[in-house]
Amino acid sequence: MIGFDYGTSNCAVGVMKNNTPELLSLGDHGRYISSTLYAPSRDIIVNWLHDNLALAEQKSFQQQRQAQLNKGKNSLRELTLDGYPTELSFGQAALNNYLQEPDEGYYIKSPKSFLGASGLMPQQVDLFEDIVAAMMSNIKTLTEESLGRSVDQTVIGRPINFQGMKGEESNRQAIQILTNAAKRVGFKDVEFQFEPVAAGFEYEASLTTETKVLVVDIGGGTTDCSMLLMGPEHAALTDRSNDLLSHSGERVGGNDFDIAFALKGIMPSFGLDSLLKSGKTMPSNSYFQAMAINNISHQTQFYSAENGRFLQQLIRDAEHPELLTRLLTVQQQKLSYRVVNAAEQSKIGLTEQTEQQIDLSDIYEGLTVKLDRDGFTEACHRQLSAIAALMKDAIAQANCQPDVVFVTGGSAKSPMLNKFLQSQFQHTPIVVGDHFGSVTAGLTRWANTIYA
Repeated sequence: MIGFDYGTSNCAVGVMKNNTPELLSLGDHGRYISSTLYAPSRDIIVNWLHDNLALAEQKSFQQQRQAQLNKGKNSLRELTLDGYPTELSFGQAALNNYLQEPDEGYYIKSPKSFLGASGLMPQQVDLFEDIVAAMMSNIKTLTEESLGRSVDQTVIGRPINFQGMKGEESNRQAIQILTNAAKRVGFKDVEFQFEPVAAGFEYEASLTTETKVLVVDIGGGTTDCSMLLMGPEHAALTDRSNDLLSHSGERVGGNDFDIAFALKGIMPSFGLDSLLKSGKTMPSNSYFQAMAINNISHQTQFYSAENGRFLQQLIRDAEHPELLTRLLTVQQQKLSYRVVNAAEQSKIGLTEQTEQQIDLSDIYEGLTVKLDRDGFTEACHRQLSAIAALMKDAIAQANCQPDVVFVTGGSAKSPMLNKFLQSQFQHTPIVVGDHFGSVTAGLTRWANTIYA
């Protein structure tokens, strides 16, 4: 049995050893593998997945995906004839392959962000299910290699609300995709646990008395808050429903910080907020679409031929056309992920330094942009306000104040976020957990509780 954090930014797996959760090393990736996938062609993902399924599963999969498999075979044939690789890559290797040739192949980061999206067509649901299954298959294989045995029971983390706009309908869609994918790759028993609750379970192991804990999990795709009644007398219970006092969650997380930072910090060097020859401000819609890497509709519109023609017209109308040519390069070479990744790496760098200089000379010769902590805080004001509202909502629902605030999630590592949280809870102790490992450890504890 394993705890499986299929995260927006990273994935991790834990097992219990000597009554303590231990995060496994997943091959060359270490304990955390970035939630990314790269394929030389999107059409071959289904074929890779088919070839990596158990023989008993392949037959039913062929029946469900016959048309896609045939299309993928044609793509595989073309790739082979042209001398291109036909394997998928994951984690850092996927990002490296994308950065080598951004306008070739298919790259996706944080597919979890799309699972609750409204308006997905059946073929899009199938695609996301196959992407998730391919990633899970890779991680399951690495897990079994690390353990030297097979695993078929798992508890998977889930946010309070996935990122769709239709509440429970979006949640059901996302859970169904995750369940189908997990069972397809060989997990016989699949359960889910709220990510902030799982993080709370890990913190609970350190408690000696009953404590009201507000868990704030600032993840890559969502921020989730849970008010929990915790303590040694609660830890062994298999039914914790009476201990879960409140939940709140929303689509605001690390990806949104990165996008906002890229938009406000980098896009002015691409013409955002500049002027047209008429004296009017440059239309901003294309900039929002360019950076919205977690929005299928926006990305489709940005990379459309129609938008390419629109950007070319803006270049002719711009007071500083050289700035707009940079945005056109992003559009033509599919560099949205490249720019947002630069913002993300700067955000990470700002945990240790007060400013960062980023090199974008691969987009425009000699282009560098300076980013700093104050700029991050200003760019992310809306996201910070949303997190404050979620914390207040969880407290209001519980109708009690927390004894302690337990903070986890990779995004919580930022000193700017720490300063913000301190301002929100000036008289309540704040405990910062393992930024990346608390959820996985808690999922592992819960797996041990329900499957042992």
